[in-house]
Amino acid sequence: MRKKTAFAFYLAAAATALIVVGCTAQTQDPAFEKAQQLPSYTQQSFEQYLQETKQWLSDNRLFISADKESELALVMPKEYRPEQPNGQGVLLVHGLGDSPYSFADIATHLSQQGYLVRTILLPGHASKVGDLQLPTLDDWQGVVHHHIELLKNDTDSVWLGGYSTGANLVTSEALADDSINGLLLFSPALQPNSTAVQFAGLASYFVTWADQDPEDNPLRYNSLPMSAAAVYYQTSAVVQQQLEHAKYDKPVFMLLSEGDKVISTQFAIDTFSNQMLNPNSHLVWQGENDLSDERSTRFTMKLPEQRISNGSHMGLLFSPENPNYGIGGSNLICSNGQTETTSDQCAQGKDIWYSAWGYIEPGKTHARLTYNPYFAQSMALMDKVMAPNS
Repeated sequence: MRKKTAFAFYLAAAATALIVVGCTAQTQDPAFEKAQQLPSYTQQSFEQYLQETKQWLSDNRLFISADKESELALVMPKEYRPEQPNGQGVLLVHGLGDSPYSFADIATHLSQQGYLVRTILLPGHASKVGDLQLPTLDDWQGVVHHHIELLKNDTDSVWLGGYSTGANLVTSEALADDSINGLLLFSPALQPNSTAVQFAGLASYFVTWADQDPEDNPLRYNSLPMSAAAVYYQTSAVVQQQLEHAKYDKPVFMLLSEGDKVISTQFAIDTFSNQMLNPNSHLVWQGENDLSDERSTRFTMKLPEQRISNGSHMGLLFSPENPNYGIGGSNLICSNGQTETTSDQCAQGKDIWYSAWGYIEPGKTHARLTYNPYFAQSMALMDKVMAPNS
């Protein structure tokens, strides 16, 4: 199954829409329609949250395949119960346009280490992309905060983890809550790479969609409403303001890719080095240039034997064995910021290499790199960061 788009394309499209004046596209595609309201997330137990969320998604999701139960199982929030509990919990929050499936491999690993792990659904996701027009910053902040409190009730202490936009949301919570054990940050979108995204809120009054594509990926959206890009930017503005006035002294694990053109990796590195000062913190850097921070490990991403040219924004999350995004997985993302001809060649499976969105090299056809070739090593380093509180 050939899949399209990623957060990188979202922000690039949003930036383009801000530069090119146009009118909102009119479409009858049901994927771009929106529900009357978002699902509730304030249930008094995680079990009730799962039950009611599943019912809401069953009623409102635009299913891509005939196997509705399998689709729901993939994108639903989930609890991963450890066989040998260590008393600690981890709440994991996905990114813009994504679903809880983002953390399927990481959550499984953490539960094997003894953590009670929960993934949640940011309102507007996993149903149909039109619903992503509905959420506000309060909705996303609210669901994260509520489920932190629920997890506290069921564990002795809590870690927070997030990918991209989700990393912004959990960092904000940790900066305001000294009881949080520490942070696990994957491609944190603390600052976007494109400065144009800051105008997405204004643009949303004139342009409904930053990007519209066929919705054929059961795991995430391919399109993006301009209003959702604006809410993402709000999450980055909030956490940047908090970081201006705070140091974070709890352990932080951060995983970044040098090839990532979606976020400002330099801002994330500087934040880690200057404001996340715990000696047990560690930054894993996938790239070719060494970092000055001694609390870092670098892995090269020039891996011709795996046909990998560089690392990507989303590829940090998944094991090479992941059935959808791993080696030989079912989701091949050919829409990768290259020419349409090259994308067509990718879809035909011709001599494919793998890279970050937007990477072009003469004579090579690149699909998105959707897995982490150093997944096991990355998880081992994460375990060391978390060990002092185990």
